[in-house]
Amino acid sequence: MKITSYDGMLASLAPEGVPPFHVGILIGPGFVPMDIIGVQTVLAMMPGSQIHFIWKNHDVVEGFRSWPTVPTATFETCPPLDVFAVGMNPPEVQNDPDVIAFTRKAAESARYIIGVCNGVALLGAAGLIEGRTVASNFAAERLLEDLGAAKVLASGSGAAVDGNLYTAGPGIGSFEVALLVAADAFGREAGELAEFAIEYDPHPPFRTGTVDAASSQMRDAARGMIGPIIAQYRR
Repeated sequence: MKITSYDGMLASLAPEGVPPFHVGILIGPGFVPMDIIGVQTVLAMMPGSQIHFIWKNHDVVEGFRSWPTVPTATFETCPPLDVFAVGMNPPEVQNDPDVIAFTRKAAESARYIIGVCNGVALLGAAGLIEGRTVASNFAAERLLEDLGAAKVLASGSGAAVDGNLYTAGPGIGSFEVALLVAADAFGREAGELAEFAIEYDPHPPFRTGTVDAASSQMRDAARGMIGPIIAQYRR
């Protein structure tokens, strides 16, 4: 089926003569879609935006869970990036020397670096958070300090911006860092319009989404789920 109903909207997003704005998002097997969906949604609205889903090859990658995605660029074919973004990938991916090497190479030449949730640990493994302030998953704070972060924002503090490094906690954090990048790259009005276009205005139904708001039992349960994964990152 040929889709033409979006043509007018797409033309307004990338008017003639606008240079490309390359956004690369790393997706390994088991990547967490919620950590990158905000980046794709917001930055795809920016002028000249070209989104690249990057992996070692073009084989279908299944995100966690049941979220099949086709990579559109490989480590070898990825163009120079304006934005390099990574959300949480499993330890098998983030501890892979080839992935770490590509992350370092892509981030060093990008105008903006985005890390969401435990994707920040991959940036740390690549030497990109040393001496910087970051935000991430609440259970990864000690690991990120060991990887060189000068400060890890407490859960619920929002996104961290340190130079060209934009990091945040899981889920909605991907929208927040993407909106901040959009505003810096294209002006505050572009960021505000994108925020309104997607009606980004969270209303958490239970208000248990931060360490301070959650019960001790809930924190223990979450650490029980994520703790073994953090341990594998460390190893």
